[in-house]
Amino acid sequence: MYKLYGAPGCGSAIVEIMFVLTGEAWKWKNVEGFEQPGPQRDALLELNPLAQVPTLRLEDGSIMTETAAIALMLLDKHPELAPPPDTPERQRFYRLLVWLVANVYPTFTYGDDTSRWTQSGEEELLASTNRYRERLYLWLETQLGDGPYIFGEKISLLDAYPAVMINWRPRQAWFEKHTPKLYAIAQKVREDERLREVLSRNELL
Repeated sequence: MYKLYGAPGCGSAIVEIMFVLTGEAWKWKNVEGFEQPGPQRDALLELNPLAQVPTLRLEDGSIMTETAAIALMLLDKHPELAPPPDTPERQRFYRLLVWLVANVYPTFTYGDDTSRWTQSGEEELLASTNRYRERLYLWLETQLGDGPYIFGEKISLLDAYPAVMINWRPRQAWFEKHTPKLYAIAQKVREDERLREVLSRNELL
């Protein structure tokens, strides 16, 4: 069984949704508070030198991190949760998956705790990362079709991302107003009864 180290509402919630969609069995280990010195962070550091979630212990005891890497690993076992191979849509799946973690995620890395990076321009760094993130989401909106999911009628592992991320800055009201397609996809995923327990634990209902 997989063992997922995470915290409510964090990126680990994306992986929890992926596990539900694939039907894979996993055990959740709450390491809430891992950002600050203490036993939770110490336990996480033993597995992941970056002390980040999600951190996943695989069935053979090895460690996997990064939501995109976990998505691709699960896709090897559950190819139906992405567009068919050798199609333009499959290529778009790969592009948008990596695009999210390569572009949007760093805005949180540098904006969530600005004191790690600067002591003289914290407010400016926070404001600039917030503005850049909004521009990224506006571009993503232009890549979406008529739904109800990112790739049409069929849910994919990529749909796990907006279901969680609309709770992050700039928050749900902004998404509903400025990126209505992305917001609608997130709400559609959240309607899946299979996800009720995960969404409740992560305060996403």
